[in-house]
Amino acid sequence: MAGKVVLIVDDNAKNVKLVRDVLEFKGYAPLVAETGEAAVALATEHLPALILMDVHLPGISGTEATKMLKANEATKKIPTIALTAMAMKGVRESLLAEGFDGYLSKPVELKELLELVKSHLG
Repeated sequence: MAGKVVLIVDDNAKNVKLVRDVLEFKGYAPLVAETGEAAVALATEHLPALILMDVHLPGISGTEATKMLKANEATKKIPTIALTAMAMKGVRESLLAEGFDGYLSKPVELKELLELVKSHLG
C-alpha cells in the first residue's frame, strides 16, 4: 500500500490533519482538497487510488462531486468513501445509492478508517 495516493476532501482543517497524519504514518501519499470543485480537478489530474469525500462542502457538495467523478471515464472506478457527521438511520444506504462506494461517520474512528482504506486498496 505504501505510496498509494489517497485524496482527502474536507473543508475542516482538524479533520484533514487527523486523516492526513494517519495515512502518512501508514505510508500512503495524501492529497487534500477543500471543495468539491478542487476534488474533481485533483482526482482528474492525479487519479488517486482512493477518495475520502466529505459530503457537505463549500461550492458543489461531495455528493455532486462524486457524481461528476463517477460520470468521468478516467475517474469512475476510483473508490469514493463518504465522510459525514450524518449518522441517522438510512443515511449510509442513501449515500451508497448516490454513488459512494463506502461510508464513514464523523468523528472518524481511526481503526475503522484504516480498515476501510485497506479493504478498498487491498
